[in-house]
Amino acid sequence: MELFIHYDGKIMPANTPVVPAASRGFRYADGLFETLRVVKGRLVLRDLHFGRLFHGLSVLKFQPGPHFTAAKLESDILRLCDKMSFTASARIRLNITRGPGGLYDPESHHPHVVIEAWPLELPRQLNENGLVVDIYEEARKHYDVLANLKSNNYLPYVLAALHVKENRLNDCLLLNTEGRICDATIANVFWVKDGSIYTPPLTEGGIAGVMRQFLLQETAAGPHPIQEAPLTPELLATADELFLTNAIQGIKWVGQLRDTRYGNTMAAALYQQYILPLWA
Repeated sequence: MELFIHYDGKIMPANTPVVPAASRGFRYADGLFETLRVVKGRLVLRDLHFGRLFHGLSVLKFQPGPHFTAAKLESDILRLCDKMSFTASARIRLNITRGPGGLYDPESHHPHVVIEAWPLELPRQLNENGLVVDIYEEARKHYDVLANLKSNNYLPYVLAALHVKENRLNDCLLLNTEGRICDATIANVFWVKDGSIYTPPLTEGGIAGVMRQFLLQETAAGPHPIQEAPLTPELLATADELFLTNAIQGIKWVGQLRDTRYGNTMAAALYQQYILPLWA
């Protein structure tokens, strides 16, 4: 299968070089990205993704211009999927960088866009085997104006992911500078204790995940509203369940963290009620 990318309005072969040496994205990680799932020509959690993206562009002081809109980005994503006949389900990476220039004198604040797409099967059920995870302690996150953005500077998560591979794990949880858990390598963290569901608040330094936001909104009026609370490694040792969320997999339950083992009753119920309808 020949793969293509979409770069600043043009579709071209995926191996086409598009990033110049002077790119601020290359030099300074000056940009943002979104990872989305497309199902049957529909962007899942579209408004949450674009809400996060445009908020991040504002924080980073981009100047998108009147023609840089969510509708245009959506159209470009679907056009790329159509080009490669990804009609059922696809994984999308939408990368935004600022144009060339030095640290203080960019040539333009207008966003440059790279869109990539890959075919991706839909997860029809919660993962059968619980994930085995650990806590990565070497690179810690702190809370500032950048902490919740899905920015191109992803080094703490890169190092944690390398730790995962080196130790034959499924994922790792990251700590903030206070020693509390903020999120995982590509997911937000939730835990269950005595029938209640919790997740760390964004002030703990984690990425503002769209699936996290979706579940917070959807469960608010139900019997098990998700509460925000700080999470320590010691607290996780007493939890009944631990699960991770992101926009691609929805929910994945954790079976073991070091010497602690977990069930998946609440995770399975949430998956059935809130995640499966997203893939329909």
